[in-house]
Amino acid sequence: MKKLVSLALACALCLGLTACGGKDPGNIGDVSSAAPSAAPSAEATGAQELTFVLSNEPDGIDPTVTNNSFAQYILANCFEGLVTYDATGSIVGGAAETWDISDDGLVYTFHLRDGLKWSDGSDLTAEDFVYSLQRVLTPATTAQYVSMVTGYVKNAQEFYDGTATADELGVKAVDAQTLEITLIQPTSFFIDLVSMWCYDPVQKATIEANGDRWTAAADTYICNGPFKMTQLKMGEGYVLEKNENYWDAANVSLEKLTFRFILDSATALTAYESGEVDGIRSIPTADYARLKAAGAGIQTVPNYGTVYYNINCAKTPYDNVLVRKALNLAIDRQALIDNVVQLNATPAYSFLAPGYSVGGMDITKGRETFDLSATANVEAAQKALADAGYPGGEGFPTLRLSYYSDDTVKKVVEAMAEMLKNNLGIDVEISSNDWAIYYESVQSGNYEVGAMGWSADYLNPMSFLPLFKTGDSTNTAFYSNPDYDKLVDKVMTTTDPDAAAELTLQADALASKEYCCLPLYYKTNDFLMKDYVSGYYMTASGNLYFKDAKVSK
Repeated sequence: MKKLVSLALACALCLGLTACGGKDPGNIGDVSSAAPSAAPSAEATGAQELTFVLSNEPDGIDPTVTNNSFAQYILANCFEGLVTYDATGSIVGGAAETWDISDDGLVYTFHLRDGLKWSDGSDLTAEDFVYSLQRVLTPATTAQYVSMVTGYVKNAQEFYDGTATADELGVKAVDAQTLEITLIQPTSFFIDLVSMWCYDPVQKATIEANGDRWTAAADTYICNGPFKMTQLKMGEGYVLEKNENYWDAANVSLEKLTFRFILDSATALTAYESGEVDGIRSIPTADYARLKAAGAGIQTVPNYGTVYYNINCAKTPYDNVLVRKALNLAIDRQALIDNVVQLNATPAYSFLAPGYSVGGMDITKGRETFDLSATANVEAAQKALADAGYPGGEGFPTLRLSYYSDDTVKKVVEAMAEMLKNNLGIDVEISSNDWAIYYESVQSGNYEVGAMGWSADYLNPMSFLPLFKTGDSTNTAFYSNPDYDKLVDKVMTTTDPDAAAELTLQADALASKEYCCLPLYYKTNDFLMKDYVSGYYMTASGNLYFKDAKVSK
């Protein structure tokens, strides 16, 4: 899902839910995100079986349909798209061994591996990818990620609308092992989009035979990843076993991977500490400090997302950059992290989260702080407000601080209101509403400063940059700068990763220096895993891969 989140949900994501280094085979450069957090792979000993607890049951496990992040654990291990991620976080070939990009950046040609098979042993060919993308583009499928195809692939929107034929769609099987995808325009981050599960293959035969029910039983859940479904118990969990027909099965150690659903995190923790299970996805907040001190197996992975507050840049006096700067300087981010939300998080000084790298280095490494710091700079905040025409807060209208109703968010808002009052000498009025009503007000611009957040769908800065582009539907801060817009347009069409990274940083600096929003902190994914399990890895998007996992008991 395009993960637009309230602060409350963002807090939950940090604790419970939820893109690369190395030369990729597409010859577009060394593009990487924050490396996953996992112990180096040890020698496999004993029974190669692992049980991992999930805190929520997905609403569906059809990769061409769902956008539910709870499904990603099953999809990442049962399916493999044209490209995937390795243990260093590098985007590498999956079903495609290599790929080529035309000089004009419009045509991607994927060369599939020899001898690809479905989990039932039948051949998997380029036609399967054509079928799967056509299924995404069929309205009756109700694919939740359809825009990730229609927005980029030639004639995809027209095919969806019924005004273009399959022959006109920019997805072709050149032969059994060659897939060609033609884009509407050059798109620097298209290879990142291809890693999303809406580009995964699904088997035509099983869907035609079973309809939507193909995901309801283990024997019809035909897949192509390192594991296959052997038991599917709604409300209880899934049992996966090694897929002997996977192209790299010889290097898969786990014979059995069980995902159990335990919705109560305290109950899950009890199962973990008693040795009943090997890992759990959600860590109870109250136990985090104890578990960390005890070295109980907390794993921390950067989450490609940011918690921030929107500032309505189109409304007086917030259309004044000095006012927005004063608000940013007046907030003690570290105090919010340590004393209010009590999360494992990093203070944020920009809307663009760290986690995306080029040439093996995070592009945000060494980025300036835009005069912000972890703690409030009261003197500088007061000077900025005075320079804006409101010395000591005199004459400044009552600030309306709004948020989505939630107990945790309420605590954050109350703390922020106190900081703004004490540090700037202004009056603050707090208001809240249910999410649907609140977000409708934000979209319509009927707010001043409001809780917001963003988690990227795909591992590229372009998931963030449109948030502050003039006229974009996600730009609910109503920030507008023609120079920023031009930079974002250039990033979209630049195929060289180094050039795109430089343009991204220029856009980030431009908007951040004008304080387009009020960033609070960058999120992390935390989970528990026993120390006898190694080789697993999680990407910054929350995908947890067990292909290389080993048990050493």
